Amino acid sequence: MQTELSKQLGVEHAVFGFTPFPAVAAAISRAGGFGVLGAVRYTAPDDLRRDLDWIEAHIGGRPYGLDVVMPAKKVEGVTEADVEAMIPDGHRQFVRDTLAKYGVPEWPAGEASGWRITGWMEQVARTQLDVAFDYPIGLLANALGPPPADVVARAHERGVLVAALAGSARHARKHREAGIDVVVAQGYEAGGHTGEIATMVLTPEVVDAVAPLPVLAAGGIGSGRQAAAALALGAQGVWLGSVWLTTTEAKLHSPALTRKLLEAGSGDTVRSRALTGKPARQLRTEWTDAWDDPHGPGTLPMPLQGLLVADAVSRIQKFEVEPLLGTPVGQIVGRMTSERSVRAVFDDLTRGFEQAVGRINRIAGRSGQ
Repeated sequence: MQTELSKQLGVEHAVFGFTPFPAVAAAISRAGGFGVLGAVRYTAPDDLRRDLDWIEAHIGGRPYGLDVVMPAKKVEGVTEADVEAMIPDGHRQFVRDTLAKYGVPEWPAGEASGWRITGWMEQVARTQLDVAFDYPIGLLANALGPPPADVVARAHERGVLVAALAGSARHARKHREAGIDVVVAQGYEAGGHTGEIATMVLTPEVVDAVAPLPVLAAGGIGSGRQAAAALALGAQGVWLGSVWLTTTEAKLHSPALTRKLLEAGSGDTVRSRALTGKPARQLRTEWTDAWDDPHGPGTLPMPLQGLLVADAVSRIQKFEVEPLLGTPVGQIVGRMTSERSVRAVFDDLTRGFEQAVGRINRIAGRSGQ
């Protein structure tokens, strides 16, 4: 599964795997793909450094990258406390009432989640980059479009390619103008923040819009047949995220959540603002239903929503309150029916890719080639 981009990055297969788990990122690269570690949860630089050290020790010298979440435009002088003060009391009460309705326990005395959705804040993302650029990352991806111009320049000075996610051809053109090296065309089916155009339509539109820049197809891809289709549409690789959630190397720390993912069908996700304030595809739960209910207070814009619900989401996950328990995941969840190793997922991807290419060759009368 070789393309110009995979050759440029020194990987065997043009499979780019986004994951929040260092063990999964390392396993993806060891299997011949390109592991990309999501950095948004790292609010302490030392934690990111620890996990990058672990990856370096377990990746066997293979290439890998980092995914950050930072806005292209900088807002001066705004602190987390300033943002917190913008959250209405009525929304805070709605969170308390919803948690009480489902019997979500309080934190034990002296314990707290310690986790905040603050990776979107520029000062946090910049501390992540200060750490990451001390390591031999090959790719820096940004989930909110192109990072600030000085970050792009800083990456290029170190020989690091910069990728940005796009949900439309218009966004992709702006990425090209900002000096981005790789555009990830993320379709409607994808988990997490995603737009309204399906992958089958979006991929060729973006390929044509930014040519000759390489494009990765993302959204609803979890098999070799789908990877072959993406390359047939002009992509130079595939960007996969959801399929790694049920691998044995992933550490969801929640048997109940793993079970929900394995039992979910492709229609059991919803594109909701409940988690961050921006539309993000995730498992549909009674938590997302509560926020999407027209009789409720409605969600707040990003980043207010993320700050509002961070502690609540941590409690739901900690105590495995199943009606509310969810996670960002794409429509490919319907194919995620068993726990497998990353290597097993790769074996299926490459085998399915070869079979799909062979089938097309036979249809085209090229069975002997």
